[in-house]
Amino acid sequence: MLIPVLLAGGVGTRLWPLSRESRPKQFLALNGESSLLEQTLARVSRLDDVGPALLIGNVEHRFVMAEQLRASAMPGRVLIEPARRDTAPAVAAAAFEALAEHGEDAELLVLPTDHAIADAVAFEQAIQRARARAARGGLTLFGVRPGRAEPGFGYIQAGETVDEGVRRVQTFVEKPDKARAAVYLEDPDYYWNSGMFLFRARDYLASLERQAPAIHAAARAAHAHAHIDIDFLRLEENAFEQSPAKSIDYAVMEGADDAVMVELDAGWTDLGSWSAVADAKGADAHGNSVQGDVVIEDSHGCIVHSQDRLVATIGLRDTIVIETGDAVLVADRGSEQQIRQLVARLIASGREEATAYRKAYRPWGSYEQIAVGERFQVKHIRVIPGGRLSLQKHHHRAEHWIVVHGTARITCDGRESLLTENESTFIPLGAVHRLENPGKVDLDLIEVQSGSYLGEDDIVRFDDVYGRSDSEPGAEDKVPGAPASQSTSTPDITKE
Repeated sequence: MLIPVLLAGGVGTRLWPLSRESRPKQFLALNGESSLLEQTLARVSRLDDVGPALLIGNVEHRFVMAEQLRASAMPGRVLIEPARRDTAPAVAAAAFEALAEHGEDAELLVLPTDHAIADAVAFEQAIQRARARAARGGLTLFGVRPGRAEPGFGYIQAGETVDEGVRRVQTFVEKPDKARAAVYLEDPDYYWNSGMFLFRARDYLASLERQAPAIHAAARAAHAHAHIDIDFLRLEENAFEQSPAKSIDYAVMEGADDAVMVELDAGWTDLGSWSAVADAKGADAHGNSVQGDVVIEDSHGCIVHSQDRLVATIGLRDTIVIETGDAVLVADRGSEQQIRQLVARLIASGREEATAYRKAYRPWGSYEQIAVGERFQVKHIRVIPGGRLSLQKHHHRAEHWIVVHGTARITCDGRESLLTENESTFIPLGAVHRLENPGKVDLDLIEVQSGSYLGEDDIVRFDDVYGRSDSEPGAEDKVPGAPASQSTSTPDITKE
């Protein structure tokens, strides 16, 4: 049985300000109606003899992973990494889980969740070739014929042909300079390393144990002592943190004597930069790629993305303009590789916009800050059908709720009431309260907070149906709109 292992723990810094740590690119719809993770789930669900997917990511993103998995209707489980240790230990933990659930013949199809693939049929054919090879043992990765001299990618030098479309791996080259990348572009033996792999779980673990025994031991212990939390499998923290941080390429593939490469000719794109996103979306006759409310005049070779407002350009050449509700990026296309350094600088200066959105996603819905001032704050709260916020109280603020769509069930000091559109209620300071949506449509309401202190740590929580604990990373969640934090110590009911 083929088990998709979907890696969803990346940050996607080079696509800032749209992709941020609180909601990275794999959870965004960059090239269509669905997110990149949802597209990946749809792609693997069509494969033959495919089993339940294993999604691997951070605790901060577990609810969005679970929601997008549920929406895909594909069976699967979310594995939670207690710490970022790169791909080798994450895939090892998934391999132990696959062996435990599906036996010695379980095969792993390891895929990043932030890629685009245009030709689903060619993708499936490449998977079939890799499975035929994996059945005889060995480790398989997928190489893509370079379409340009790209210094941001790793490369594979392919050796002799061993089967149709399958070649031995001779060497790996990690992110060459522009001149060397240009040479590789003309050499038929060089391919982009797609970061996709296929192998039997036991073969991967055997190679890992031989080449990186510390990673193998840490992953084995972390899986052996993992525990179920609602629908999530939490790897044991102390054991997992003992693992060295290494990618599959460095830990296993570069030292493997049985590594082969299957050529993938399926319109593969690593959406790791704004130019890559533009290439995937296509451009107009003047080379402009636009999305959202955009008006362009006398502009050529530009990438313009509007999320919340009208963006108009005049006379621009080869320029990137990305607008979000709280940040705007303007960059020369030749400088886009420097976006990562820019974000690091913003983080160092304490700018919340570097990592967090004003809009936050929670298992019950979302909230978004609308306005903030002296002794007041206004937020838009959306609660999905059946969503239920935690039972809690605040010491320093009162709250007014106005329902604008749907039906709200309010609990306030033990009394329940129902509110519908254009109705409101007042939650006094210190009152024990809860908000939930008993209806079949989304509940939208406006919350106005007022008081002497509106900080995110003013909370006493009594009950939470989603099993979130105050000890989780990011429990305080003091960054406005940070969907990465899912803890129960957050004071504001609009967050929890």
